Amino acid sequence: MFSIIIPTFNNLEYLKITLNSILKNSKYSHEVIIHINEGTDGSLEYIKNNNFKYTYSKKNLGLCSSVNLAAKGATTNYILYSHDDMYFCPDWDFYLFKDVQKLKTDKFYLSASMIEKNSGHIQIDAGDNYENFDEKKLLSYLPKISFYDFQGSHWAPHLIHKSIWDKIGGFSEEFNPGMGSDPDLNMKLWNEGVRIFKGLSKFNVYHFSSVTLRKKKDLIANNGSKTFLKKWKITPTFFVKYYLRGGIFKDKKIVSQKYIGPIDEPIKNFFYYKDLLKCKIKLLFSYI
Repeated sequence: MFSIIIPTFNNLEYLKITLNSILKNSKYSHEVIIHINEGTDGSLEYIKNNNFKYTYSKKNLGLCSSVNLAAKGATTNYILYSHDDMYFCPDWDFYLFKDVQKLKTDKFYLSASMIEKNSGHIQIDAGDNYENFDEKKLLSYLPKISFYDFQGSHWAPHLIHKSIWDKIGGFSEEFNPGMGSDPDLNMKLWNEGVRIFKGLSKFNVYHFSSVTLRKKKDLIANNGSKTFLKKWKITPTFFVKYYLRGGIFKDKKIVSQKYIGPIDEPIKNFFYYKDLLKCKIKLLFSYI
């Protein structure tokens, strides 16, 4: 069915939750490929002992390179990229594939509705780490969730057809260790003619928000927003707002527009040009 690509960096206890949820809560069989960075916490042995497909590097390659390397081994028609600290809720793949079957094109970007303790699309406190994760509480709340398919994306996990993934070259590795890589991927999809950017209300994952492939020093060294700005001449915020019509953060919660269909070119009104001018000023100062 899907090739699920998961990069991990010494994060075994969360990775176990992710992998076990996929095995337990999937309706279909999937190909899971993990890229293990370092693996000094026992994750390399764990993956080997449980017969998962994997790639490996002695050093942390960063999110972009890790995903690209693992994705080279994908044998299905669909690439599904996931973090290693996500719990896939029951029947997630049934709802995702059901939506794929409705589409008459391979040019799409489908992503999940994020459940988190303090943010995300849906807020449920089922724990903020692997030690206090309350799976039973989470599952009891799922039938009560009332949400909608939304415009844009919350980045990961997301599904892309492999032919499109290969055409755009996956993630751009200049964004390693990862900041800014998601909007960049979406921009490349946009330039390839993708206009279906849709978040699914029934494709649910619980996210622990554990930073796994990026350390504080890496975040300082690689300013993803600045890299995006210099590459595309606009900011990620501008792209999400005017191109993807994506969600915004309000009171620590993502507020998203309801999905109405494939999106058109940006509406170039006064506000568009005002914000575009701000992008150009930021671009100018980025070279100083």
